[in-house]
Amino acid sequence: MSERAFNFSAGPATLPESVLRQAQQDIWDLFGTGIGILEHSHRGKAFDRITAETEADCRKVGNIPDDYAVTWVQGGATTQCYFVPANFLPADRTADYFQTGKWANDSIKEVPLYGTCHICGSSKETNYDHIPVGDEVKYSANPVYVHFTANNTIMGTEFQAEPTPPKGAFLVCDSSSNMFSKPIDVKKYGLIYAGAQKNLGPSGIVLVIAKKSLIEEPVRELPQMMQYRNHANKEGRYNTPNTFGVYLMGLVFKWILERGGLNAVREMNADKAAVLYDFLDDQDFFLPHAKLDSRSMMNVTFKCPTPELDKLFIEQAAKKGLDGLKGHRSIGGMRASIYNAFPKKGCEALVSFMKAFAQEHAKAVSA
Repeated sequence: MSERAFNFSAGPATLPESVLRQAQQDIWDLFGTGIGILEHSHRGKAFDRITAETEADCRKVGNIPDDYAVTWVQGGATTQCYFVPANFLPADRTADYFQTGKWANDSIKEVPLYGTCHICGSSKETNYDHIPVGDEVKYSANPVYVHFTANNTIMGTEFQAEPTPPKGAFLVCDSSSNMFSKPIDVKKYGLIYAGAQKNLGPSGIVLVIAKKSLIEEPVRELPQMMQYRNHANKEGRYNTPNTFGVYLMGLVFKWILERGGLNAVREMNADKAAVLYDFLDDQDFFLPHAKLDSRSMMNVTFKCPTPELDKLFIEQAAKKGLDGLKGHRSIGGMRASIYNAFPKKGCEALVSFMKAFAQEHAKAVSA
Protein backbone atom coordinates (compact mmCIF):
# COMPACT_ATOMS: atom_id res chain seq x y z
CA MET A 1 0.00 0.00 0.00
CA SER A 2 1.38 3.42 -0.97
CA GLU A 3 2.22 5.97 1.70
CA ARG A 4 -0.37 8.72 2.13
CA ALA A 5 0.64 12.27 1.23
CA PHE A 6 0.04 15.25 3.48
CA ASN A 7 -3.10 16.73 1.93
CA PHE A 8 -3.15 20.52 2.29
CA SER A 9 -6.14 20.85 -0.06
CA ALA A 10 -8.73 23.49 0.81
CA GLY A 11 -11.48 20.93 0.20
CA PRO A 12 -12.45 18.23 -0.18
CA ALA A 13 -9.90 17.81 2.52
CA THR A 14 -8.22 15.45 4.95
CA LEU A 15 -10.48 13.09 6.90
CA PRO A 16 -9.54 11.26 10.12
CA GLU A 17 -7.74 8.00 9.35
CA SER A 18 -9.87 6.06 11.83
CA VAL A 19 -13.00 7.32 10.05
CA LEU A 20 -11.66 6.18 6.69
CA ARG A 21 -10.83 2.74 8.10
CA GLN A 22 -14.33 2.35 9.52
CA ALA A 23 -15.85 3.49 6.23
CA GLN A 24 -13.84 0.87 4.35
CA GLN A 25 -15.50 -1.79 6.48
CA ASP A 26 -19.00 -0.30 6.41
CA ILE A 27 -19.03 0.13 2.65
CA TRP A 28 -18.97 -3.67 2.55
CA ASP A 29 -21.15 -4.48 5.56
CA LEU A 30 -22.95 -1.99 7.83
CA PHE A 31 -23.94 -3.13 11.33
CA GLY A 32 -23.66 -6.78 10.33
CA THR A 33 -26.56 -6.47 7.89
CA GLY A 34 -24.63 -7.91 4.96
CA ILE A 35 -25.39 -4.69 3.07
CA GLY A 36 -23.02 -1.72 2.76
CA ILE A 37 -23.84 1.87 3.68
CA LEU A 38 -23.95 2.91 0.01
CA GLU A 39 -26.69 0.34 -0.63
CA HIS A 40 -29.03 0.85 2.32
CA SER A 41 -32.42 2.51 1.83
CA HIS A 42 -32.70 5.95 3.38
CA ARG A 43 -36.02 4.74 4.84
CA GLY A 44 -34.67 1.51 6.30
CA LYS A 45 -33.92 0.65 9.93
CA ALA A 46 -30.14 0.78 9.45
CA PHE A 47 -30.31 4.32 8.13
CA ASP A 48 -32.85 5.28 10.80
CA ARG A 49 -30.05 4.48 13.25
CA ILE A 50 -27.51 6.50 11.24
CA THR A 51 -29.84 9.51 11.13
CA ALA A 52 -30.62 9.40 14.85
CA GLU A 53 -26.99 8.95 15.93
CA THR A 54 -25.67 11.64 13.58
CA GLU A 55 -28.13 14.21 14.89
CA ALA A 56 -27.61 13.21 18.52
CA ASP A 57 -23.82 13.34 18.25
CA CYS A 58 -23.96 16.66 16.41
CA ARG A 59 -26.02 18.08 19.26
CA LYS A 60 -23.48 16.76 21.78
CA VAL A 61 -20.52 18.22 19.90
CA GLY A 62 -22.09 21.67 19.48
CA ASN A 63 -24.15 21.71 22.70
CA ILE A 64 -27.15 22.49 20.50
CA PRO A 65 -30.38 23.20 22.43
CA ASP A 66 -33.73 21.58 21.64
CA ASP A 67 -35.23 24.74 20.14
CA TYR A 68 -32.75 24.46 17.26
CA ALA A 69 -33.25 22.09 14.34
CA VAL A 70 -30.32 19.99 13.10
CA THR A 71 -30.67 18.86 9.51
CA TRP A 72 -28.75 18.48 6.24
CA VAL A 73 -29.38 19.37 2.61
CA GLN A 74 -27.69 18.86 -0.72
CA GLY A 75 -26.32 21.39 -3.20
CA GLY A 76 -23.31 22.59 -1.24
CA ALA A 77 -23.05 25.83 0.69
CA THR A 78 -23.56 27.66 -2.63
CA THR A 79 -27.27 26.82 -2.52
CA GLN A 80 -27.45 28.47 0.89
CA CYS A 81 -26.44 31.76 -0.70
CA TYR A 82 -29.98 32.04 -2.06
CA PHE A 83 -31.84 29.77 0.40
CA VAL A 84 -31.13 32.27 3.18
CA PRO A 85 -32.59 35.44 1.62
CA ALA A 86 -35.37 33.44 -0.07
CA ASN A 87 -36.58 32.12 3.29
CA PHE A 88 -35.92 35.13 5.51
CA LEU A 89 -35.72 38.41 3.58
CA PRO A 90 -38.98 40.15 2.53
CA ALA A 91 -38.83 42.20 -0.67
CA ASP A 92 -39.12 45.48 1.23
CA ARG A 93 -36.49 44.73 3.88
CA THR A 94 -32.68 44.82 4.17
CA ALA A 95 -30.10 42.24 5.19
CA ASP A 96 -26.55 43.14 6.25
CA TYR A 97 -23.55 41.24 4.89
CA PHE A 98 -19.86 41.25 5.76
CA GLN A 99 -17.77 41.32 2.58
CA THR A 100 -14.62 39.37 3.40
CA GLY A 101 -13.79 37.43 0.24
CA LYS A 102 -15.03 35.27 -2.61
CA TRP A 103 -17.47 33.13 -0.65
CA ALA A 104 -19.02 36.15 1.05
CA ASN A 105 -19.42 37.77 -2.37
CA ASP A 106 -21.17 34.66 -3.67
CA SER A 107 -23.81 35.19 -0.99
CA ILE A 108 -24.01 38.93 -1.53
CA LYS A 109 -24.77 38.68 -5.24
CA GLU A 110 -27.89 36.55 -4.60
CA VAL A 111 -29.55 38.93 -2.14
CA PRO A 112 -30.95 41.49 -4.65
CA LEU A 113 -33.11 38.73 -6.13
CA TYR A 114 -35.17 38.87 -2.92
CA GLY A 115 -34.57 42.14 -1.07
CA THR A 116 -31.95 44.79 -0.32
CA CYS A 117 -28.35 44.01 0.59
CA HIS A 118 -26.30 46.37 2.75
CA ILE A 119 -22.54 45.81 3.07
CA CYS A 120 -21.95 46.41 6.77
CA GLY A 121 -18.19 45.77 6.70
CA SER A 122 -15.69 45.16 3.92
CA SER A 123 -11.97 44.51 3.47
CA LYS A 124 -12.17 44.52 -0.33
CA GLU A 125 -9.86 47.54 -0.71
CA THR A 126 -6.97 45.64 0.89
CA ASN A 127 -7.66 42.39 -0.99
CA TYR A 128 -9.50 40.89 1.96
CA ASP A 129 -6.43 40.67 4.19
CA HIS A 130 -8.38 41.21 7.43
CA ILE A 131 -11.76 41.00 9.15
CA PRO A 132 -13.56 44.36 9.45
CA VAL A 133 -14.02 45.45 13.07
CA GLY A 134 -14.77 48.58 15.07
CA ASP A 135 -15.36 51.70 12.97
CA GLU A 136 -15.17 49.61 9.80
CA VAL A 137 -18.55 48.08 10.67
CA LYS A 138 -21.72 50.09 10.00
CA TYR A 139 -25.03 48.26 10.17
CA SER A 140 -28.14 49.41 8.34
CA ALA A 141 -31.05 50.91 10.26
CA ASN A 142 -33.20 47.80 10.65
CA PRO A 143 -31.72 44.64 9.10
CA VAL A 144 -33.59 41.34 9.20
CA TYR A 145 -30.35 39.45 9.72
CA VAL A 146 -26.57 39.85 9.59
CA HIS A 147 -24.62 37.34 7.49
CA PHE A 148 -20.92 36.58 7.81
CA THR A 149 -18.51 33.97 6.47
CA ALA A 150 -16.70 32.72 9.55
CA ASN A 151 -13.50 31.63 7.82
CA ASN A 152 -12.21 32.71 4.44
CA THR A 153 -10.29 29.85 2.86
CA ILE A 154 -8.83 31.80 -0.06
CA MET A 155 -7.39 34.68 1.92
CA GLY A 156 -6.64 32.85 5.16
CA THR A 157 -8.66 35.13 7.42
CA GLU A 158 -11.07 34.17 10.19
CA PHE A 159 -13.48 35.95 12.53
CA GLN A 160 -11.95 35.66 15.99
CA ALA A 161 -15.43 36.10 17.47
CA GLU A 162 -18.87 36.34 15.93
CA PRO A 163 -20.17 39.87 15.23
CA THR A 164 -22.94 41.26 17.40
CA PRO A 165 -25.98 42.06 15.25
CA PRO A 166 -28.20 45.09 15.90
CA LYS A 167 -31.21 44.63 18.15
CA GLY A 168 -33.98 42.77 16.38
CA ALA A 169 -31.69 41.13 13.81
CA PHE A 170 -30.44 37.56 13.95
CA LEU A 171 -27.06 36.16 12.96
CA VAL A 172 -26.55 33.92 9.93
CA CYS A 173 -23.20 32.22 9.44
CA ASP A 174 -21.49 30.38 6.62
CA SER A 175 -19.20 28.22 8.73
CA SER A 176 -18.18 25.83 5.97
CA SER A 177 -14.45 25.94 6.56
CA ASN A 178 -14.20 26.20 10.35
CA MET A 179 -17.30 24.42 11.64
CA PHE A 180 -16.57 22.54 14.87
CA SER A 181 -12.92 23.59 14.81
CA LYS A 182 -13.49 25.34 18.15
CA PRO A 183 -16.33 25.88 20.63
CA ILE A 184 -19.40 27.67 19.29
CA ASP A 185 -22.32 29.24 21.15
CA VAL A 186 -25.18 28.21 18.90
CA LYS A 187 -27.66 30.32 20.88
CA LYS A 188 -26.07 33.47 19.41
CA TYR A 189 -27.18 32.46 15.92
CA GLY A 190 -30.41 32.22 13.99
CA LEU A 191 -28.96 29.89 11.37
CA ILE A 192 -25.60 28.24 10.70
CA TYR A 193 -24.74 26.33 7.55
CA ALA A 194 -21.58 24.45 6.67
CA GLY A 195 -20.49 22.51 3.61
CA ALA A 196 -19.12 19.27 5.01
CA GLN A 197 -16.02 18.84 2.88
CA LYS A 198 -13.65 20.82 5.10
CA ASN A 199 -14.13 19.60 8.69
CA LEU A 200 -17.22 17.41 8.75
CA GLY A 201 -17.17 14.82 5.99
CA PRO A 202 -17.35 14.42 2.21
CA SER A 203 -18.50 16.93 -0.40
CA GLY A 204 -22.14 17.02 -1.46
CA ILE A 205 -23.83 17.60 1.88
CA VAL A 206 -24.45 20.69 4.03
CA LEU A 207 -25.10 20.74 7.76
CA VAL A 208 -27.81 23.24 8.75
CA ILE A 209 -28.51 24.33 12.33
CA ALA A 210 -31.49 26.68 12.62
CA LYS A 211 -33.63 28.21 15.34
CA LYS A 212 -36.95 26.42 14.89
CA SER A 213 -39.09 29.53 15.30
CA LEU A 214 -37.31 31.20 12.36
CA ILE A 215 -37.99 28.41 9.88
CA GLU A 216 -41.64 27.74 10.69
CA GLU A 217 -42.82 29.88 7.78
CA PRO A 218 -40.77 31.35 4.89
CA VAL A 219 -41.46 35.00 4.07
CA ARG A 220 -42.65 34.15 0.52
CA GLU A 221 -44.01 31.28 -1.52
CA LEU A 222 -41.16 28.92 -2.32
CA PRO A 223 -40.65 25.54 -3.97
CA GLN A 224 -40.95 22.79 -1.38
CA MET A 225 -37.26 21.86 -1.66
CA MET A 226 -36.21 25.41 -0.79
CA GLN A 227 -38.04 25.51 2.54
CA TYR A 228 -35.85 24.82 5.57
CA ARG A 229 -38.81 23.58 7.60
CA ASN A 230 -39.42 20.68 5.22
CA HIS A 231 -35.88 19.35 5.60
CA ALA A 232 -35.94 19.83 9.37
CA ASN A 233 -39.36 18.23 9.82
CA LYS A 234 -38.32 15.16 7.82
CA GLU A 235 -34.97 14.58 9.63
CA GLY A 236 -33.02 15.57 6.52
CA ARG A 237 -35.00 13.03 4.48
CA TYR A 238 -37.51 15.24 2.71
CA ASN A 239 -35.96 13.76 -0.44
CA THR A 240 -33.34 11.03 -0.74
CA PRO A 241 -30.33 12.48 1.07
CA ASN A 242 -26.66 11.89 0.48
CA THR A 243 -26.75 8.82 2.71
CA PHE A 244 -23.00 8.28 2.67
CA GLY A 245 -22.46 11.94 3.57
CA VAL A 246 -24.78 11.69 6.59
CA TYR A 247 -23.09 8.47 7.67
CA LEU A 248 -19.58 9.93 7.37
CA MET A 249 -20.52 13.12 9.20
CA GLY A 250 -21.77 10.90 12.00
CA LEU A 251 -18.40 9.15 12.21
CA VAL A 252 -16.60 12.50 12.30
CA PHE A 253 -18.83 13.72 15.14
CA LYS A 254 -17.95 10.58 17.10
CA TRP A 255 -14.26 11.21 16.34
CA ILE A 256 -14.55 14.74 17.77
CA LEU A 257 -16.26 13.45 20.91
CA GLU A 258 -13.60 10.79 21.37
CA ARG A 259 -10.96 13.52 21.38
CA GLY A 260 -12.64 15.40 24.18
CA GLY A 261 -14.96 17.71 22.28
CA LEU A 262 -14.48 21.18 20.85
CA ASN A 263 -12.23 22.58 23.58
CA ALA A 264 -9.73 19.82 22.91
CA VAL A 265 -10.09 20.27 19.15
CA ARG A 266 -9.41 24.00 19.47
CA GLU A 267 -6.20 23.33 21.40
CA MET A 268 -5.13 20.80 18.78
CA ASN A 269 -5.80 23.24 15.94
CA ALA A 270 -4.08 26.17 17.66
CA ASP A 271 -1.02 23.99 18.27
CA LYS A 272 -0.84 22.99 14.60
CA ALA A 273 -1.34 26.53 13.30
CA ALA A 274 1.37 27.85 15.64
CA VAL A 275 3.93 25.59 13.95
CA LEU A 276 3.40 27.48 10.69
CA TYR A 277 2.75 30.98 12.00
CA ASP A 278 5.68 30.94 14.43
CA PHE A 279 7.97 30.08 11.54
CA LEU A 280 6.47 32.71 9.23
CA ASP A 281 6.92 35.38 11.92
CA ASP A 282 10.55 34.43 12.45
CA GLN A 283 11.82 34.74 8.86
CA ASP A 284 11.83 37.26 6.01
CA PHE A 285 11.64 35.13 2.85
CA PHE A 286 7.97 34.12 2.74
CA LEU A 287 5.28 36.82 2.79
CA PRO A 288 2.08 36.07 4.80
CA HIS A 289 -1.18 37.48 3.41
CA ALA A 290 -3.52 37.81 6.40
CA LYS A 291 -3.04 40.45 9.07
CA LEU A 292 -2.03 39.21 12.51
CA ASP A 293 -5.37 39.84 14.20
CA SER A 294 -7.35 38.07 11.45
CA ARG A 295 -5.32 34.93 10.84
CA SER A 296 -7.14 31.69 10.21
CA MET A 297 -6.39 28.51 12.15
CA MET A 298 -7.67 26.54 9.16
CA ASN A 299 -5.96 28.12 6.12
CA VAL A 300 -2.46 29.60 6.21
CA THR A 301 -1.68 31.77 3.18
CA PHE A 302 1.74 33.00 2.09
CA LYS A 303 3.92 33.77 -0.95
CA CYS A 304 7.50 33.56 -2.08
CA PRO A 305 9.23 36.76 -3.20
CA THR A 306 8.34 36.07 -6.87
CA PRO A 307 5.59 34.20 -8.76
CA GLU A 308 8.27 32.07 -10.39
CA LEU A 309 9.45 30.86 -6.99
CA ASP A 310 5.83 30.19 -5.98
CA LYS A 311 5.51 27.81 -8.91
CA LEU A 312 8.79 26.10 -8.13
CA PHE A 313 7.86 25.79 -4.44
CA ILE A 314 4.56 24.07 -5.26
CA GLU A 315 6.22 21.67 -7.72
CA GLN A 316 9.01 20.68 -5.36
CA ALA A 317 6.70 20.40 -2.33
CA ALA A 318 4.45 17.97 -4.20
CA LYS A 319 7.45 15.73 -4.89
CA LYS A 320 8.05 15.65 -1.14
CA GLY A 321 4.50 14.46 -0.45
CA LEU A 322 3.23 17.93 0.48
CA ASP A 323 0.20 18.13 -1.79
CA GLY A 324 -2.50 20.74 -2.48
CA LEU A 325 -0.49 23.83 -1.57
CA LYS A 326 -1.28 25.95 -4.63
CA GLY A 327 -3.06 29.14 -3.61
CA HIS A 328 -6.29 30.33 -5.19
CA ARG A 329 -5.88 32.09 -8.52
CA SER A 330 -7.23 35.34 -7.07
CA ILE A 331 -4.18 35.84 -4.83
CA GLY A 332 -1.65 33.24 -6.00
CA GLY A 333 1.06 31.99 -3.72
CA MET A 334 0.46 29.08 -1.37
CA ARG A 335 -2.30 27.98 0.94
CA ALA A 336 -1.83 25.34 3.62
CA SER A 337 -5.24 24.08 4.72
CA ILE A 338 -4.93 22.36 8.08
CA TYR A 339 -8.45 21.39 9.10
CA ASN A 340 -9.34 19.31 12.16
CA ALA A 341 -8.10 15.98 10.83
CA PHE A 342 -4.84 17.29 9.38
CA PRO A 343 -1.89 15.98 11.44
CA LYS A 344 0.60 18.24 13.21
CA LYS A 345 3.47 16.28 11.70
CA GLY A 346 2.32 17.55 8.30
CA CYS A 347 2.80 21.14 9.47
CA GLU A 348 6.23 20.24 10.78
CA ALA A 349 7.14 18.61 7.47
CA LEU A 350 6.03 21.73 5.59
CA VAL A 351 8.10 24.03 7.81
CA SER A 352 11.14 21.81 7.30
CA PHE A 353 10.70 22.09 3.54
CA MET A 354 10.11 25.86 3.73
CA LYS A 355 13.35 26.34 5.65
CA ALA A 356 15.34 24.39 3.08
CA PHE A 357 13.66 26.15 0.16
CA ALA A 358 14.27 29.61 1.62
CA GLN A 359 17.89 28.82 2.35
CA GLU A 360 18.43 27.62 -1.21
CA HIS A 361 16.79 30.59 -2.94
CA ALA A 362 17.36 33.55 -0.61
CA LYS A 363 20.67 34.55 -2.17
CA ALA A 364 19.25 34.53 -5.69
CA VAL A 365 16.44 36.86 -4.60
CA SER A 366 18.74 39.33 -2.85
CA ALA A 367 21.29 39.34 -5.67
